[in-house]
Amino acid sequence: MLNISYNQLSKKVSLKEYSAFSKVFKNKHYKMFNRFLLVFGVITIIFLFLPWTQNVTGNGFVTTLAPDQRPQTIQSQIPGRIEKWYVREGDFVKKGDTILFISEIKTEYQDPMLVERTNAQRDAKTQKIQSYSGKINALKSQVTALQKENRLKLQQAENKLKQLDLKVKSDSIDLEAARINLDIAERQFNRTQTLQTEGLKSLADVEEKRLKLQETQAKLISQENKYLTSQNEVINAQVELSRISAEYADKIAKVSSDRYTAESNQFEAISEVQKIENQSANYKIRQSLYYVTAPQNGYINKAIRAGLGETFKEGERLVNIMPSDYDLAVETYVTPIDLPLIHLNEKVRIQFDGWPAIFFRGWPNASFGTYGGKIVAVETFISPNGKYRVLIAPDPSTEPWPKNIRVGSGAYTIALLEDVPIWYEIWRKLNGFPPDYYTPTNAEQPKNKE
Repeated sequence: MLNISYNQLSKKVSLKEYSAFSKVFKNKHYKMFNRFLLVFGVITIIFLFLPWTQNVTGNGFVTTLAPDQRPQTIQSQIPGRIEKWYVREGDFVKKGDTILFISEIKTEYQDPMLVERTNAQRDAKTQKIQSYSGKINALKSQVTALQKENRLKLQQAENKLKQLDLKVKSDSIDLEAARINLDIAERQFNRTQTLQTEGLKSLADVEEKRLKLQETQAKLISQENKYLTSQNEVINAQVELSRISAEYADKIAKVSSDRYTAESNQFEAISEVQKIENQSANYKIRQSLYYVTAPQNGYINKAIRAGLGETFKEGERLVNIMPSDYDLAVETYVTPIDLPLIHLNEKVRIQFDGWPAIFFRGWPNASFGTYGGKIVAVETFISPNGKYRVLIAPDPSTEPWPKNIRVGSGAYTIALLEDVPIWYEIWRKLNGFPPDYYTPTNAEQPKNKE
């Protein structure tokens, strides 16, 4: 009621006579409410000083510890067409088991006798190599024979040259004797002519000496001609010696050239044989690729290219396989602000999707439905989602992980840090501060592991 008048009704009328007044204005109601507030305040204050374990949480999924244990797709190294399936989805296969058979789609490999024809070409080239080997051996023998004949011819020419040298010396001696005879004949003719002039010799004696002088002169000229002929024969023998050397050098060079040509052809044939052998080996390996086999023991999850007659390119995915033997791990992600608090070998708790759990993550030693793990790798480069990847393996000192969890299922991770009062944690959350820096005693420095 508004007090808009100086005639106050509350001073003239008493409300204590009404039963509603006694119900509303009870002192007992105030006392109970005040006690409740007091107890609630005391409990709140006590609660604020209770311990709270700081933690770093992350969302991830179940994976495998080793890269070769993770789900993989099987590709074909060659293009082809699906001809026959040997497995169905969900089948267990061992390493080397045939999954499907494909056929060739490239025309250059469709010959069913491709390997045999290639081997025949290789055999023909091998025989060609043998023929070149025979030709090379024959040319080697020919070179040896020419070298031997060359030595004999040179020896014969050298012997003839020595004979001609001796003949030149003999002719030079005969020439010198002819000159001496000529000198003697001239002196005798002059002396006889002088004696004839003095009347001591007859004219017949003079004519006889003149005749002998002319014969001696003729012998000298003949001997000079013979000597020059011998010298020419020596020169001819020297020329013949050079000619023989040049002739046989040319023959040997020609035969050696033919030999080198044969060796070059042989090397080329060997290269062609090796090339054909390489092609034959590639063809055999390619034919072995027609059967797509399992790389390891596992289960066939899904046939990506189903049906018969479908064609595909090389490297195209054909089927998914999950290895049967694997070590489980959890791949989770933490924010950059929490990364300094993550250490190798630090223990964490994990909650898997599909496994009901009632846990109190802020209360130490009071978690139920979670499983132990140990950090084995911390990625040093940020992921596309803006967080850092952390790999967690099972902790052998705690309870084993559930046997029925599968790779790819979700996981929620909790890394417990220092114990602080609740009021401090509330104050930290309100101010947006990171958790207190925490270094476990058994922690190692992060390494670049996957």
